[in-house]
Amino acid sequence: MAIPLKELASALAPETKLIALEVDLLLTGIAERYGYDFRHYARASITRRVRRAMQDAGLHSVSALQHLLLHDESAAMRFVASVSVHTTSMFRDPEVYRTLRQDVIPRLSTYPFVRIWHAGCSSGEEVYSLAILLEEHGLYDRCRVYATDISDVMLERARQGIFPLRAMQEYTRAYQRAGGTRDFSTYYLADHEHAVIRKPLRRQLVFSQHNLVCDWVFNEFQLIVCRNVLLYFDETLRARTHDLFDASLSRFGVLVLGKKESLRYTQHAQRYRELAEGSRVYRRLL
Repeated sequence: MAIPLKELASALAPETKLIALEVDLLLTGIAERYGYDFRHYARASITRRVRRAMQDAGLHSVSALQHLLLHDESAAMRFVASVSVHTTSMFRDPEVYRTLRQDVIPRLSTYPFVRIWHAGCSSGEEVYSLAILLEEHGLYDRCRVYATDISDVMLERARQGIFPLRAMQEYTRAYQRAGGTRDFSTYYLADHEHAVIRKPLRRQLVFSQHNLVCDWVFNEFQLIVCRNVLLYFDETLRARTHDLFDASLSRFGVLVLGKKESLRYTQHAQRYRELAEGSRVYRRLL
């Protein structure tokens, strides 16, 4: 006989509340012990990631995962890397890069020196995409690109610039759709399994740890890129991050967000204009 939905929901409620409490305790412990604060990440997303980490570790409760992470720093750093957002690819959303080529690069070229912040850079694919764009427009040597992420594990991967060779065909097509006209293979060295970004393309990149939850302004930038990160934050953390970006961006600077992110309904919305409808590439006006 089927159980009525109300009775099923009532039966599951105590377990759901217990898991929520365990997740709260785990996130508080990670924040207090290591300084990585995920408590203002979207709750459904962070809970899924905690469950996945628990399963990967072969554990049967969130409390057991908490005990492991608080007593094993290497396990904790792996957890931070797994919880951090790192879904990325080179020239992701090619139309965004076309907007950068057409509307942003010409503006940046008017500056004698350009500071760029790529926040939440993950394993670096989009950082190198931007470097290629700047190189092709003769602007790269006048730029310094600060690529930051919460996870030291992901930052080390980004520094190495090593990607699966099997992904290069997809990246080449995305590069071409983004307006690229050169031979994409000239930007990397390849063996049977890996593609390694050539050293000259790394010359203006600075990779460093930065936590959007608790760290603040560290420079003034003409371009800030933070794509597909804010959608994993709750409303409070999104508002803080928008404040941080606004405080870090120079007058007439450009902010680039992910396709599912927006400045609409934020307190800063009136200070920016979207350069192409739906691009999520915003120019600061004031």
